[in-house]
Amino acid sequence: MVRTNQVFLDYFQDWIKSSAISSEQAKIKRYSKGEKLLIQQSRAHQVMIILEGCTKCFFCEDNDKEFIVEFLGQGEIIGEIEFLRSNPCLCHVEALTPVSVFSMSYSFFSTILQQDLKFNHLLLSVFADRIIQTSRRASFQQVYSLEHSLVRLLQFQETQGLSLSKEDMASYLGITVRSLNRVLRKIERGV
Repeated sequence: MVRTNQVFLDYFQDWIKSSAISSEQAKIKRYSKGEKLLIQQSRAHQVMIILEGCTKCFFCEDNDKEFIVEFLGQGEIIGEIEFLRSNPCLCHVEALTPVSVFSMSYSFFSTILQQDLKFNHLLLSVFADRIIQTSRRASFQQVYSLEHSLVRLLQFQETQGLSLSKEDMASYLGITVRSLNRVLRKIERGV
């Protein structure tokens, strides 16, 4: 449930080690739990690769309802779509745990894209994986019961050592907190 990409991270870290870069072009940034890395509809000025920690990527709708698209972890890249499309941020990205990222300026990211064909191929692979994972998640939610999805989410929380709020669990499952409470009671009763 937490998307990671160790291959992408390893390649990027090797690329950085072999390149002479300035701290204005790229640097490590740290975010505290609850801090937003990207804010929906604002302008981003950097592309980030998560070095460690866990984030949630979510949309906030006009009615203030949230929908969690995905949990992102080590090796995942954020802000690249906004760079490529010259758009404001599509969604919020918030730290669920302390998070460190490798943050690079748009000009530096552009240079990598222009100079490194393998980086481009890895980035295309990231995009393809996102489409596949989104399709799998949508089909999973159609095929399996809400109870099954919630049990998996609870197991995920336990294995990751996370404590998701009921609001976050409901947002990830695409339901209301009231519906979540109903399903939690049903699971507790073993029905």
